[in-house]
Amino acid sequence: MEETLHLTWTWVGITSLAIFVIGYFFIAMEEKYEINKAKPALFIGTFMFMLIGIYFALNNMDVEPLHQEMKVLILEIAEIFFFLLVAMTFIETMIERNIFDVLKHKLVSKGYTYKQLFWLTGLLAFFISPVADNLTTALILSTVLFTIDKENKAFLVPGAVNIVVSANAGGAWSPFGDITTLMAWASGKGEFIDFLALFPASIIGWMITAWLLSKFVPEGKPPFSAQTDKIEELKPGAKVIIWLGVATIATAVLGHQFFHFPAMWGMMFGLSILKLYSFRLKHTEGESFDVFINMQKVENDTLLFFFGILAAVGALHFLGFLHYIVELYSVIGPTAGNISIGFISAIVDNVPVMSAVLKANPEMGVDQWLLVTLSAGIGGSLISFGSAAGVGVMGRLKGIYTFGSHMKLAWTILVGYLVSMAIWYVQFQILGLY
Repeated sequence: MEETLHLTWTWVGITSLAIFVIGYFFIAMEEKYEINKAKPALFIGTFMFMLIGIYFALNNMDVEPLHQEMKVLILEIAEIFFFLLVAMTFIETMIERNIFDVLKHKLVSKGYTYKQLFWLTGLLAFFISPVADNLTTALILSTVLFTIDKENKAFLVPGAVNIVVSANAGGAWSPFGDITTLMAWASGKGEFIDFLALFPASIIGWMITAWLLSKFVPEGKPPFSAQTDKIEELKPGAKVIIWLGVATIATAVLGHQFFHFPAMWGMMFGLSILKLYSFRLKHTEGESFDVFINMQKVENDTLLFFFGILAAVGALHFLGFLHYIVELYSVIGPTAGNISIGFISAIVDNVPVMSAVLKANPEMGVDQWLLVTLSAGIGGSLISFGSAAGVGVMGRLKGIYTFGSHMKLAWTILVGYLVSMAIWYVQFQILGLY
């Protein structure tokens, strides 16, 4: 579409860009103005497309390209929306069944310090995300983090940043650990085994960031008393629900890989199994859970934020602004261009940015395609809402993990990002090990 429409310098293009920047400002200043980030995101995402519709009508243009773009965008948003809805519902059900309370008791009663818990949750996020995807992993482990200590921001903020960075880094070296790697793999830019070559850059970059973040983690241990903090018992069906969650993620991944189903299809199938299991549990144990009640506790503002920001970026894409991203390659070359994609994906969104690069299809070898996959995958960590994992954790740790608290520690992420890029250069360009 961007080859035939050049609307960036029209009044609708300039106005839409201005609206996006203003909306982005209020999203970033959520704490200062006390406005939920979903409100400006939803407004700019819907209003920008309404302006485009007015422009088309005033100029008697064929609206079919606009309709087609919106249909594609709706599909993209629906996939993420329903995927996230099911993942959050499973987590709320796990909370209701006392799974996280029991996990908290086992972790805290073992005497782990804040720093040990920081590293443990980070390592789990890094190695779970390649299988479970970065978004689901970040949601689960941020819930674990919050369950351990709901009050200590000095522990929660660096811990949350660590989980976001490790989940994104872990997802970058797996073809289905992140949607950007999945897009590159599905487009034939590398074989399955090729992506595994990104493991050194991913893990070392994350460990550098984690080491720097650990300096901000307080000493000591979470408060625990064997007398007052009695262990919660798992409610009936808790263990089965854990395995249902694992099976749901596996169904989503395998269904996408072998049948090319949207990942949310497997997730919705898992939700149906969860509901059937609640029915069976009621008749066998006499006590069950209500999936709809658990679903009411899902952070709807996070879902609406996704809708708004993806719609806004989709409008920029339709107007032609993302086309300028791929022009970087002809100006600064593929290596510098691909590294820059990481910074751009943090500001805009890695999915449409990666889509723009794949559509432009610059002449690059597998080494460069792996670089753009790495940079787009982990670059979103630089800003709190630059990745799905970051947005999910912002919703889970509302008022604690925010844009402002993240940006105070963003320099540690930048150091790790640059280290990852340097390792890629040494491994791929100097040593040729891929």
